[in-house]
Amino acid sequence: MQSGGILLSGVSSRSARRFRWGALGTLPAAAALMTFVLALYTLLVFFGNVTDFGTNLEFVRHVLAMDTTFHDPALAYRAITNPALQEAVYIGVIAWEGLTLVVLVGAVAQWLLAFRGTSGFDRARRSTTVGLLMLIALFAGGFIVIGGEWFAMWQSTQWNGLQPALQNTILAAFALLLVHLPARQWEAGEAT
Repeated sequence: MQSGGILLSGVSSRSARRFRWGALGTLPAAAALMTFVLALYTLLVFFGNVTDFGTNLEFVRHVLAMDTTFHDPALAYRAITNPALQEAVYIGVIAWEGLTLVVLVGAVAQWLLAFRGTSGFDRARRSTTVGLLMLIALFAGGFIVIGGEWFAMWQSTQWNGLQPALQNTILAAFALLLVHLPARQWEAGEAT
């Protein structure tokens, strides 16, 4: 052990990489953990959509077709019933999830570098912010606003993803707040 950390791989203290155990319980640690959890969640969602393409494609098709809504003629013009266009929208969602995943995984790597002392928290915070905003754009903008309101998903008892979208939006917004709360560690660039 040396200055609050554990030396890894038995190298000299000058070039040693160490984890600062004193960082646990700090705001940077909480922000890093939330970033990791949301990156893992995004990975599982992305993986599921790629490996089980048809399940959520069916969901997207029903939402876009508006076939389980109240069938209000004043809203029916919004429906997208072309299967190729429906699939293109779904592929767009998966691509956005993949891009979000890349950004969040990069943010997790930046947090690890910051906790090892090879980088400050600024890069980790910026990367995390971008990734979280991408999640909010997907779940709040894509699912709640566009799916829920424009395509009247709220009217469907069968194909309604508003609750999961809200949960995901709240988690991402909570993590975003953690990243932007004031803390002495942000300015000092220290983990303890």
